[in-house]
Amino acid sequence: MPRTGPTSQEGYPSSSSPPSTDNQHDPFNNNNGQRRYYDNESENVDYGRRDTYASDSSNAGLNEQNFYDQNGTYDPYPPQDTDSDVDVYGQKYTPSAESLGPGGHPRMGIPESSTPTFMDYGGPAGTREAYPAWNPERQIPLSKEEIEDIFLDLTQKFGFQRDSMRNMFDFVMQLLDSRSSRMSPNQALLTLHADYIGGHHANYRKWYFAAQLDLDDAVGQVQNPGLNRLKSKRGKEKRPAHQKSLNNALDRWRQAMHNMSQYDRLRQIALYLLLWGEAAQVRFVPECLAFIFKCADDYYRSPECQNRVDPVPEGLYLKTVVKPLYRFIRDQGYEVVDGKFVRREKDHDEIIGYDDVNQLFWYPEGIARIVLTDKTTRLVDLPPAQRFMRFDRIDWNRAFFKTYYEKRSFGHLLVNFNRIWVIHIAMYYFYTSFNSPTVYQTTPSSPALTWSVVALGGAVATIIMILATLAEFSYIPTTWNNSSHLTRRLVFLLITLGLTCGPTFYVVIAEHGSNPGGSLAYILGIVQFFISVAATLLFAVMPSGRMFGDRVAGKSRKYLASQTFTASYPSLDRTPRLASIFLWLLVFGCKFTESYFFLTLSFKDPIRVMVGMKVQACNDKYFGNNLCTNQAAFTLTIMYFMDLVLYFLDTFLWYVIWNTVYSIGRSFSLGLSIWTPWKDIYTRLPKRIYAKLLATGDMEVKYKPKVLVSQIWNAIIISMYREHLLSIDHVQKLLYHQVDTGPGGRRALRAPPFFLSQGDKKLKGEFFPPGSEAERRQTLYRTVSGMMNYSKAIKLLYRVENPEVVQLFGGNTDKLERELERMARRKFKFLVSMQRYSKFNKEEHENAEFLLRAYPDLQIAYLEEEPSRKEGGDPRIFSSLIDGHSEFVPETGRRRPKFRIELPGNPILGDGKSDNQNHAIIFYRGEYLQLIDANQDNYLEECLKIRNILAEFEEYTVSSQSPYAQWGHKDFKKSPVAIVGAREYIFSENIGILGDLAAGKEQTFGTLAARSMAWIGGKLHYGHPDFLNGLYMCTRGGVSKAQKGLHLNEDIYAGMNAFGRGGRIKHTEYYQCGKGRDLGFGTILNFQTKIGTGMGEQMLSREYYYLGTQLPIDRFLTFYYGHPGFHINNMLVILSVQVFIVTLVFLGTLNSQLVICKYTDDGQFIGGQAGCYNLVPVFDWIRHCIISIFLVFMISFLPLFLQELVERGTWKAIFRLAKQFGSLSPVFEIFSTQIYTHSILSNLTLGGARYIATGRGFATTRIYFNILFSRFAGPGIYLGMRTLISLLYVTLTIWTPYLIYFWISIVSLCLAPFLFNPHQFVFSDFIIDYREFLRWMCRGNSRSHNNSWIGYCRLSRTMITGYKKKRLGHPSEKLSGDVPRAGWRAVIFSEVIFPVFMAALFVIAYMFVKSFPGSNGKQPPSPLIRIAVISLGPIVWNAAILLTLFLFSLFLGPMFETTFPNFGTMMAFIAHVLGAVGMIGFFEFLWFLELWDVSHAVLGLIAVIAIQRAIHKILISVFLSREFKHDETNRAWWSGRWYGRGLGAHVMSQPPREFLVKIIELSLWSSDLLLGHVLLFMLTPPILIPYFDRFHATILFWLRPSKQIRAPLYSIKQKKQRRWLVVKYGIVYVVVIAAFVVLIALRTFLVVIISS
Repeated sequence: MPRTGPTSQEGYPSSSSPPSTDNQHDPFNNNNGQRRYYDNESENVDYGRRDTYASDSSNAGLNEQNFYDQNGTYDPYPPQDTDSDVDVYGQKYTPSAESLGPGGHPRMGIPESSTPTFMDYGGPAGTREAYPAWNPERQIPLSKEEIEDIFLDLTQKFGFQRDSMRNMFDFVMQLLDSRSSRMSPNQALLTLHADYIGGHHANYRKWYFAAQLDLDDAVGQVQNPGLNRLKSKRGKEKRPAHQKSLNNALDRWRQAMHNMSQYDRLRQIALYLLLWGEAAQVRFVPECLAFIFKCADDYYRSPECQNRVDPVPEGLYLKTVVKPLYRFIRDQGYEVVDGKFVRREKDHDEIIGYDDVNQLFWYPEGIARIVLTDKTTRLVDLPPAQRFMRFDRIDWNRAFFKTYYEKRSFGHLLVNFNRIWVIHIAMYYFYTSFNSPTVYQTTPSSPALTWSVVALGGAVATIIMILATLAEFSYIPTTWNNSSHLTRRLVFLLITLGLTCGPTFYVVIAEHGSNPGGSLAYILGIVQFFISVAATLLFAVMPSGRMFGDRVAGKSRKYLASQTFTASYPSLDRTPRLASIFLWLLVFGCKFTESYFFLTLSFKDPIRVMVGMKVQACNDKYFGNNLCTNQAAFTLTIMYFMDLVLYFLDTFLWYVIWNTVYSIGRSFSLGLSIWTPWKDIYTRLPKRIYAKLLATGDMEVKYKPKVLVSQIWNAIIISMYREHLLSIDHVQKLLYHQVDTGPGGRRALRAPPFFLSQGDKKLKGEFFPPGSEAERRQTLYRTVSGMMNYSKAIKLLYRVENPEVVQLFGGNTDKLERELERMARRKFKFLVSMQRYSKFNKEEHENAEFLLRAYPDLQIAYLEEEPSRKEGGDPRIFSSLIDGHSEFVPETGRRRPKFRIELPGNPILGDGKSDNQNHAIIFYRGEYLQLIDANQDNYLEECLKIRNILAEFEEYTVSSQSPYAQWGHKDFKKSPVAIVGAREYIFSENIGILGDLAAGKEQTFGTLAARSMAWIGGKLHYGHPDFLNGLYMCTRGGVSKAQKGLHLNEDIYAGMNAFGRGGRIKHTEYYQCGKGRDLGFGTILNFQTKIGTGMGEQMLSREYYYLGTQLPIDRFLTFYYGHPGFHINNMLVILSVQVFIVTLVFLGTLNSQLVICKYTDDGQFIGGQAGCYNLVPVFDWIRHCIISIFLVFMISFLPLFLQELVERGTWKAIFRLAKQFGSLSPVFEIFSTQIYTHSILSNLTLGGARYIATGRGFATTRIYFNILFSRFAGPGIYLGMRTLISLLYVTLTIWTPYLIYFWISIVSLCLAPFLFNPHQFVFSDFIIDYREFLRWMCRGNSRSHNNSWIGYCRLSRTMITGYKKKRLGHPSEKLSGDVPRAGWRAVIFSEVIFPVFMAALFVIAYMFVKSFPGSNGKQPPSPLIRIAVISLGPIVWNAAILLTLFLFSLFLGPMFETTFPNFGTMMAFIAHVLGAVGMIGFFEFLWFLELWDVSHAVLGLIAVIAIQRAIHKILISVFLSREFKHDETNRAWWSGRWYGRGLGAHVMSQPPREFLVKIIELSLWSSDLLLGHVLLFMLTPPILIPYFDRFHATILFWLRPSKQIRAPLYSIKQKKQRRWLVVKYGIVYVVVIAAFVVLIALRTFLVVIISS
């Protein structure tokens, strides 16, 4: 009977298998075939037997003969009721049919239906091993049968599922086979154990020490200092200090790992993977899984486990361990309503998500919170060996808590990026205060005051830090681990604030006193200045996470977990680190220089002239001359803010410039540029193929290089021809040919002339047929066939590098092909996660079968559902795997799964993609993963580089050192490579302007930016062609994160997670994947909305918090400007436009009302201008600002231009840029900037991030005007039109040619969706558009309509109000797409304060203009009353109309409705027409009151719009309750019939609510009607130009008119109908235009009428 060895201090057996006698020199070589069990001979402690772990009837042990009886029947899916709580696992433990039978056939691993990994070549059975590198001839430490015994034993002890065991056995064997192919089998097993369990970089080992389990291996014991922080226990014996030392513990760990037998190592790997394989959602919480493994391992080595004879029931681990955790995670986000799971109305800060669950296991205090259902016993108080047995009794609801609050707030930007704000705002203050002496100086000027006031920049920096710290208090729970360092930091900051601003009080008093100019004030001011500079530098450079409690490099064990899992950033080599620092010195050096001379000094004179400016001779009835005297001060304040925004923008400008320079420089150093001589490249190509692609170092070269290279090259050319990338004419010129070389019939290979003479005129021209990229557009089939090129590449390389294989089969091509396939299968698996496969309809199923027949090695993972076996239970869901070799089940006609593993419940709890990856990840094989989307492609020439790519993981050549014996060896010190990124080739770039823009963005971000970012350590993971270190990622939470909403851009979190935990992320330039990009305006903006909302969610996430508060300054800046900085810059660009327009409006009020001083061209004041105001420096500053904003925008085209210049040459770069500008790409860029901004702002305030399925189609269909209007009005058009009216006022009052740029920008915001709409300018379609717009505005009032203005309006409103939780009176059908009501914190600023502030600003501007005497010398009436009447008049008018019609419909509606079904529609029509008339009438009234003064009327209109917008927003956000999901209240209002609408008790409260709603709706409807007409008028002129549509289609699609898609064909009847509609609505449209002209030009008409 084998014995357990002596147990080490960590609880690991030194060696629990018999010592090896085979090989004295190799302690790991253990080739005896003995079965091993852990028994215990020294202790007879009876831990008691529990029903959950014991089956009712004992079954013979697995080691008895009958276990392997082949005659036993095997139901692959035995009936299991996993829902009930009673012990239903008492049935016999029926062995699998795959178990070992007579004849030595495989017991498991490869069932008959699985993918064959070896073939029978007519020799004896088994001549080809399934895992060739792991065979007895290579002195393997454990045979395949022994490994299988370990899996069977663990399955028997823990109750794993049989299919999961078979799956994981194959997983482990493939891993061992993969590693053993490049090292000895002993070393393979040793390194695998080191990577999973005990090595330097093993996540389990890191967790073991981070959670302080090393101190006594029993967290509940009193010696643990972590728990002593919770409660102090006196009088207990203390451990010697050296035992508590981390180094000693590490040494003990290393020794235990080194002494462990290979058998034990494999058992631990197997146990970990069996736990991982069934963990489902628990795979997302890696430290929780590590804790489960620790408990399971402790239990396995206990006497209770070893003495157990009966196997435990199958599925027990799933039921008792995984399911309770899964249910806790699921119930956080979902609740059961009427038997369906629906989303809870909880935002992220109320949901205990995956990260919160995981972080409980980081700290001993967290683990100590785990209590059993008896509410008194803590799990840690039990002996380690007993903990696993109690998992089914744990009360997880009491254990978990929020460890970070993802509140929707802009405070996250303050906390995470505090250094950005300190650098910019403090430096801006230093610069500007020094150049604003007129604001604070005395007469005579005081140097002490200058020093002291400028020194307040330090106080500004300190205040930013104080606000960030206070905000941080609200995001992390003030528990044992967080509050202390924040409190200490806050105290320090308050002291610093005193030092940086206190002296100013003394200096100001002294300098304004009776004896100014004293030396004490002067010295104090200087000292204060240098303290401020020091404080600013400290706050700008030092991460806040390292202040007072260093969570990055502190020595305290308290912060070890935080360091291990969030701040183990991989160090950069010396050159990249210096390059990183130098990059930011260049960026900020240029930025501070340029900002001072261009922005700050140009602002000095405007400040000087405006500080003392007091406007005279104006008065207001209520405010007197206060408005007049302060108008210049108001304007100057807005100008200061404007200058600050520009100060932020030019940093990004310099970052783009220098990052591009870096990237281009790097491309030259890597030899990627076109400027290297191309002729040399082609002549060197054969040598390159031989040296780079073929493993010549390992080959026994019997053939000339040319023979080997020719096979590779010819395969590539033929592949390109098959994919329609080469024409047949050129193929012959590009192939190697065999030619006669003279007598004797000798033949030789002739290289293609392509390699020899590029100067050959005959070879010039286009190799690729026109439109060939169209062959690479997408279906899933295209993706599968592209990725299957890996298989072809492996076969090709295997054949070329091993000529003896070809000789071996002597012309038998079938056998040769089978041998090549065997190698391809061994090295490459392609798995498609197709979760809906089991629910496919007939057509979808046939398509899938077509794929499986075409590619039998393709594997499909999918979900299978079975009904629950008990009434009302959850359905049982399985994760299944099939491939093209899986047999058909005759009864169902479907394929039998190779593996079918039960899940704890529905795996799709998040946004889908990450959950889909997670359920399929257990079926991956090998060491590396490439995750691809269904819109990607691959090519043979790229797949041939796969070995080069995998070598980037730096595991190709393996250290011969033992990771445990040589612990500190340099081979094991370097951070592992977690992710290797690659380029993307966007094959849709030549299909029109939008395709080119999408391709350009990918090219600059995915290639140019990634190249430099990866070099200086700033690249993360963006999905797509990136390769992942499977083992590294899967032990750290998987390949993506999965909390719904929060992890919308799921892949970048895997990058941040890997980066924070010490994984390196690289980027390669020599490999690329194909990718299709969105080609339609709507789909591209959908994608950008998804990216924008996803970025909003990232800003809330803890990953940004860790990176922002812990990274060193240079790497923080790289992270910030490479990721959130881009989006924040977009927000600032849009903000700068709005602030600048407001600034110009205020300057316009001054310019229009005051006499401005005039100067000669050389700057001399012209005499005789008494009482003039000097605003000339201000107008110079305006020009500077416009140039700045223009440059910031145009710089976005620089990276693409330089990338093209380097990769394709000068002319192609110029031509591509010219094509983009000629196709109105700046218009698109402006609009997309606004889309990014809107999506982030709305997400940070209101939430609602969701996965948007972005189309990949080729958009040639014309979209109706009303659909475009409803999609883009909220995100862009409304803002554009409001800004356009302001710009009109600016143009009327301060005209300068520089404003043309702003006109282009603002018109772009209004018209971009229509300019990029195919065939927008076809006359007949335009008129039919107008008809559809009118119908859309009017319908939906008598019956519900999906596409109506009322529906669009309600949907817009529900983002604020939310939906009611139930439809009363209707069967309650609560959809998961419910919108909760926005919280008051989210609404108060964006919906109340900001609109009121903007309204107040414009009212002030209007009142200032009206405070001057008129031309008759009289003071005009109060402008405040005038603006109030014009603003509130339409609202009161609407209320009166609605109340009248309500009473009318209430009493008459029920009578009329039966005879006149359109009664409601008629009521609505009357109300809406009167509402529109009222709005137009009040504008005309304003027009009349302003005595036809255009600028005054426009300014009044701006103020009216701002006031009405503020009123509407306040009414919606403050006074409206939740919406019903149905449209019954709207129809009840117009028809007067309120009964029978399913309103229930709400029938009394709904009419007053609907009255309020209708007042708002009537105003909004009228404004949308007018706005729609204005947009249509703006789009009308091009319609009148002949052939304009042809021109428009040409610039949109880059197709000659002859190649363009023709207009649709109509029947004679349809043509007649369309003609009649065009005539009818064309007349209406012309009449409306005429009426519009009359209303605007009313004054001229009146003058003409009066004069006549």
